[in-house]
Amino acid sequence: MTYIGRFAPSPSGPLHFGSLVAALGSYFQAKSQQGLWLIRIEDLDPPREVEGATELILKALDAYGLHSDKPIVYQSERHDLYQAQIEQWLEQNQAYYCQCTRKQIKATGGFYTGTCRGKQISDDRQCSVRLKVDHPITEFSDEKHGTISIPEDLAKEDFIIKRRDGLFAYNLAVVIDDIDQGITEVVRGADLIEPTGRQISLYHELGEPEVKYLHLPLALDENGNKLSKQNHATAIDLDNPKPTLLMAMTFLGFKISEELEALNIASIIQWGVDNWSLDQLPSETEITPRFSNGSL
Repeated sequence: MTYIGRFAPSPSGPLHFGSLVAALGSYFQAKSQQGLWLIRIEDLDPPREVEGATELILKALDAYGLHSDKPIVYQSERHDLYQAQIEQWLEQNQAYYCQCTRKQIKATGGFYTGTCRGKQISDDRQCSVRLKVDHPITEFSDEKHGTISIPEDLAKEDFIIKRRDGLFAYNLAVVIDDIDQGITEVVRGADLIEPTGRQISLYHELGEPEVKYLHLPLALDENGNKLSKQNHATAIDLDNPKPTLLMAMTFLGFKISEELEALNIASIIQWGVDNWSLDQLPSETEITPRFSNGSL
């Protein structure tokens, strides 16, 4: 079976160092297995999106020599697919409307306890939609880290597949899209370890074989915070990409030689493909990278 991997950024800002690490890791893993690498824009949450971010993301990937092997997919064009699946589950009584607010759930301990599961609410106004979790996923296998356990209270929650504001939940969309695109392995940052159990539950509910998972270490800033768009992480340099590319590859465990530094971007990327190994990946799930100037 052909290996198919993907990089799926959200357009909530330009790519930063942490995003580049995820893009490179997924690309090297796919290409080292003679597989395909796809780009998907997860524009599922308009309130969080930044105007022009999609174009900046695609421009950055191009500048760093990372190109999709198939046409780019946009989640904003796939709402009908997500809604059809939700309606099917509602008809089968496998999903239900929930009136509970975050404040109410927090007051009962922070985990949803199934308050609305048996209420048979028919009016969807001011309601989320939750999927019944009858067979919780309490652990999964990671290609680098081995068996990862999921807290039982989190694993057994009936989780949201459509939000109260009418937006589709990330977990639902990402699994439907990964199935539709034939993704065989998901390579992403360790910040997404927590929802993995819910996503595996969705594979089971849809009668599809789950994918493999590989979680890469997170890049932290000097204060121990995750580099993210929400934390206003600096955008990567598009005019002079080589230094940042080499730093990201160092972060992923590559040993960079002076000979490699002299090559062009395309040659560096190909070298990365040829020399990629999971054994070189740091075992930590969080790392503070050291840039050449000692700061982020």
